Amino acid sequence: MERKIGSVTVRLAAGDITERPVEALVNAANNHLWMGAGVAGAIKRKAGEQVEREAVAQGPVQVGEAVVTSAGELTTARYVIHAAVMGQDLRTSGEHIRAATSNALARAKELRLRSIAFPALGTGVGGFPLRECARIMLEAVAEHVKAGTTLETVEFTLFGEEAVRAFQQELGPL
Repeated sequence: MERKIGSVTVRLAAGDITERPVEALVNAANNHLWMGAGVAGAIKRKAGEQVEREAVAQGPVQVGEAVVTSAGELTTARYVIHAAVMGQDLRTSGEHIRAATSNALARAKELRLRSIAFPALGTGVGGFPLRECARIMLEAVAEHVKAGTTLETVEFTLFGEEAVRAFQQELGPL
């Protein structure tokens, strides 16, 4: 499913974010930027440990901030944007999700990227409700697009039917 927000195509996809053909993947990170379970673990397994080393060297950061590393051994992306959506307590909030999304989008703009893929930030390890996450992240994308962007495609690569349904409901009818 896809829909336009301004000049940007917002796409929903189910599956493995590490296999998506985009310029940057967003990692749902903690503020110390070590890569453990969930999306971070999947990226680390495929991209290699050097991505974690690059990220950790830039931390710790404030929750809500985002830093950029190479994509390591990934063949489909050039960068990983580590969006610190939670602290060491592995808890998140709507404010943290909004800030992490906005800052990841800002890093994409700084890099002049055309495409980016996000997971549903904070909904795995962080336990944040999917539908509320979808609303917050889509609002952040709309605000970013309104302010001007280099992005042409923002993809939400989602794990499981429940996540896909939540984002479809918030994205609305075509």
